[in-house]
Amino acid sequence: MRLDKNPLKSALQKEKQTYGCWVTLAHPLIPEILAPAGFDWLAIDMEHSSIDLSTLLPLIISTEARGMVPLVRVGENDPNLIKRIMDAGAYGVIVANVCSAEEAEAAVAAVKYPPSGRRGVGLYRAQGYGRQFEAYKKWLIEESVVIIQIEHIKAVNDIDAIFSVKGIDAFVIGPYDLSGSMGKPGALTDPGVEEAVNRVLKAAKKYGITPGFHSVPPDSKVALRRQKQGFKFLGFSVDAVLLGEAATQGLAQIKKDKTV
Repeated sequence: MRLDKNPLKSALQKEKQTYGCWVTLAHPLIPEILAPAGFDWLAIDMEHSSIDLSTLLPLIISTEARGMVPLVRVGENDPNLIKRIMDAGAYGVIVANVCSAEEAEAAVAAVKYPPSGRRGVGLYRAQGYGRQFEAYKKWLIEESVVIIQIEHIKAVNDIDAIFSVKGIDAFVIGPYDLSGSMGKPGALTDPGVEEAVNRVLKAAKKYGITPGFHSVPPDSKVALRRQKQGFKFLGFSVDAVLLGEAATQGLAQIKKDKTV
């Protein structure tokens, strides 16, 4: 792990536009394949995939080697899991389904060492196997990132308390789960869902937290709409979705245009 400046941390602090993609396929060639697109970061997904700790490490190494920031999305706000992910060399975590200030505080505490957190201290890859512990301690304070997912109407209703928690660098709206929590799963453009999204955006501006959105469809027009809406930490689609859509559309066009 390189203990130099984290470009994503700086971008989030300045609310600069960044782009990333979700990784769900547990193979280290995936970051290599995605890198030429120009992504700033990749979110390695341990919530909705078969990626586990043994397959995570090669993905982190591959992402970093290709000049992108390796983040890991966790499905549970588990301090032991987050500790092991950070020890493996992740630059930060995306914590799913944060619905209260207490849960946001727990996410920050799981990433940071005392006194600002409660993470246990170990000597693994992130700490240079013990040789870079002091440097990592400083890096953790200045460069690590904590990103929470706002994906339930409960979180929207408690957004001021959540965004008051110190140590949150950005948030990501999970549109599918948010719509589901409102009894409208998949209705991403429903007026009520859009109103909830705008409430979160308004609060983010008030508290100075970088707004993020995961635009799942591999459609640039959909992602651009979210960018114009004000989302600076923008996730564009998912590796498996990009692969499936490209194959499906390409072959359909070939079959349509074929000459007999």
